[in-house]
Amino acid sequence: MPYVITEACIKCKYAYCLEVCPVDCFYEGENMLVINPYECIDCSACEPECPAEAIVPDTDMLAEKWLQLNQEYAEKWPNITRRKAAPADADSYNGESDKYNKYFSPNPGS
Repeated sequence: MPYVITEACIKCKYAYCLEVCPVDCFYEGENMLVINPYECIDCSACEPECPAEAIVPDTDMLAEKWLQLNQEYAEKWPNITRRKAAPADADSYNGESDKYNKYFSPNPGS
């Protein structure tokens, strides 16, 4: 079962998960990260590292609608293997609801 990043990552993008991933399966969008479900080895190391609790196993009910988004954007966005600083205002968005409809960007990260 691969792990999936949900909307809780949007505008937070803390990226502590990158530091523990043994296979570098994360991809960076303008304001969130995604996991390539075909590269994830299900080690679960990333899940506890996320302060926004944005990472869930694909068996979680929350994951269903996010699995397709992770797969789609992992094919479009650049691979990211090193943690960058989170946005300065990340903490103000942590825990906010409906972030996908408010803030999601299909643009790749830099």
